[in-house]
Amino acid sequence: MTQYLDFEKPLAEIEGKAEELRALARANEEMDVSEEAAALDAKAAKLLDELYGDLTPWRKCQVARHPERPHCKDYVEALFTEFTPLAGDRNFADDLAVIGGLARFNDQPVMVIGHEKGSDTKSRIERNFGMARPEGYRKAVRLMEMAGRFGLPVITLIDTAGAYPGKGAEERGQSEAIARSTEMCLKIGVPLVSVIIGEGGSGGAVAFATANRVAMLEHSVYSVISPEGCASILWKDAEKMREAAEALRLTAQDLHKLGVCDLIIKEPKGGAHRDRPATMDSVRDAVTRMLKELDGKDAAALIKDRRQKFLDIGSKGLAA
Repeated sequence: MTQYLDFEKPLAEIEGKAEELRALARANEEMDVSEEAAALDAKAAKLLDELYGDLTPWRKCQVARHPERPHCKDYVEALFTEFTPLAGDRNFADDLAVIGGLARFNDQPVMVIGHEKGSDTKSRIERNFGMARPEGYRKAVRLMEMAGRFGLPVITLIDTAGAYPGKGAEERGQSEAIARSTEMCLKIGVPLVSVIIGEGGSGGAVAFATANRVAMLEHSVYSVISPEGCASILWKDAEKMREAAEALRLTAQDLHKLGVCDLIIKEPKGGAHRDRPATMDSVRDAVTRMLKELDGKDAAALIKDRRQKFLDIGSKGLAA
């Protein structure tokens, strides 16, 4: 069954009534409810257009966190072939919050790395809700080094609330591991493209997204801190998250204006989870386009392009 967000409750009622009518018709073959159901479908489609026509930043955060939204594993299965997962940081452990390995994209060998949140209670606990520990970032560094050695483009898929802030992670050097991953992104001499598929939270996201090209799904978010965390610090009240979301400029649309995001990937009406095949096709097209832009550049040009992109951030404003 479809899970509805708080602001989608009116939509849930209409779609629920349409499904009830169809269930009655299935139980009684003599009953014809096609016209009534079609009318409800049309009403639901109109309401969906209205709801998603102008989402507030906070509502975009809710959509980005939707439990049915496609996660990294879904994209890996849909977009890549011959995926061979590579595990461990060769130092401490394997972090299941980070997926990485060799694969083919459009029959081109690549290295793919991403955050995985999990899709049910068991997998979410195993994956630590997509919040990577130091060993996850060190695994990513190892895989990026390998990609650089063999001349493989790197594709990263970002979906994390942030790096895990637990005691053990801090003891094992969380901030240093994030910094090393960010540094590796900047210095590898191969094309590096990133897609924010859900949440892009703080340094935990930047560590994978310091790329030549950064794309964001239409309703994804990318920010230095969560709206709840920002509200707790600024107003000492996490319930001020709506105001914080407005102030943070965390939407794909604002970040494109600021030059942080290079490309916005359109989502199906109602979010990526309502039409997964269409979402996958859109992401495939975007990654293909970004890799094509970087094709033919040598290592020095790629590194210079990447560094310049991040040095230029801040030179464009929302009024630009």
